[in-house]
Amino acid sequence: MLGINYKLRALEERGEKIMASIVGAGQMGKGMVSQMMLMKGIKPAVVVDINVESAVRAYKNAGVQEDDYRIVSSLSEANQWMEQGKYIISDNAEIASKANLIDVAVDATGVPEVGAKVAIESITNKKHIVMLNVETDIVIGPLLKKLADNAGVVYTGSAGDEPGSVKELYDFANALGFEVKVIGKGKNNKLDFDANPDSVLEEATRRGVSPKMLTSFKDGTKTMVEMTAMSNATGYIPDIRGGHGASGTVEELPQLFRLKEEGGILNQYGIVDFVNGVAPGVFVIVSSKLPEVNHEMQYLSMGPGPNYVLYRPYHLCSLETPLSVVLAVLDKQPTIVPMGGPVSETVTVAKKDLNAGQKLDGIGGYTVYGTIERAEVAKTMGALPLGLVNKNTVLKQSVKKGDLITYDMVALDQDSLIVQLRKLQDTFF
Repeated sequence: MLGINYKLRALEERGEKIMASIVGAGQMGKGMVSQMMLMKGIKPAVVVDINVESAVRAYKNAGVQEDDYRIVSSLSEANQWMEQGKYIISDNAEIASKANLIDVAVDATGVPEVGAKVAIESITNKKHIVMLNVETDIVIGPLLKKLADNAGVVYTGSAGDEPGSVKELYDFANALGFEVKVIGKGKNNKLDFDANPDSVLEEATRRGVSPKMLTSFKDGTKTMVEMTAMSNATGYIPDIRGGHGASGTVEELPQLFRLKEEGGILNQYGIVDFVNGVAPGVFVIVSSKLPEVNHEMQYLSMGPGPNYVLYRPYHLCSLETPLSVVLAVLDKQPTIVPMGGPVSETVTVAKKDLNAGQKLDGIGGYTVYGTIERAEVAKTMGALPLGLVNKNTVLKQSVKKGDLITYDMVALDQDSLIVQLRKLQDTFF
């Protein structure tokens, strides 16, 4: 991302700005709005949220005065006030993708169904789309990229999210000619498959986050979703279902992520995994076949080899998302996208014993959690992608805690946009 600051400065000097809309004014959306306000050449022109007061707070926290924003309900109102330089607030998501002056929309909701709607409407209206919504991407990302390519716009995941951050490390190492053997991320919550919004409520309240979001971190679903996006963008696969999830320090990673016959934990290289003990951050394990490169890596205190770790000890979440916005608009370049059809899936596992006729509730809920599996294995088993589950998904048979849930075990919500788009994607890939 070298040189973005100069490009933004040039825009500012010409009196131009990239006009961005943001859907979702939760913790991530609010941070993004404030960060954009500090940047040259870009404007968070529209903020949409079902709770209008959250969108108002996003602007107020960023220093926008009350006279400088307008709360609107229709597209025509939004267009009118935007032409007069006002910031726009609404609970109408269509404004984010249809407003005349918008160049790029960002989905920051984390809700698969909402992400599908925002992405499709943005692509249809020839707006670039940045997904700070990995939950949607891992279900229908290949289709959305195909549709965006056909429309001549950019579909991309976000910088700052762990998949985008690890992709930057991967691209760096790959460009230099290193053999990238492992890609991965840290996890900073102890894995608790039983976590639910009630059990995490006190901590969520104390930390000022959504209980559903915290649940998705605690039960491992968010990590599995992020690893699936990493896999789909690189071709790397989980070594075992769910990954090893070993514990270790950064210095221990090169020894840990070796083949079993080399003293490590792996059955193969070319894998994606997560580690307890290195969060926050992302890493890649690399090696080189040339002795001179190994000699210099050792001279540079990168370890004894033959495997070395490249580690980024931070990822700034939505604060980095504006960089993906800029790359999409100015360079027509995505940060992270699926390389083709699904390589991995985040599949659905029962969080507790469930009865026939019971409704499921999706990511961060009481009934199910997600785990990563190779796409070819998931397809053979008929495993249900977790992102297709919503509150209208009904079990057709009873399942036990820990059971993998398959398509034939459920009645999906056929009115769901993401369900219909996944059916379409399955005809292409």
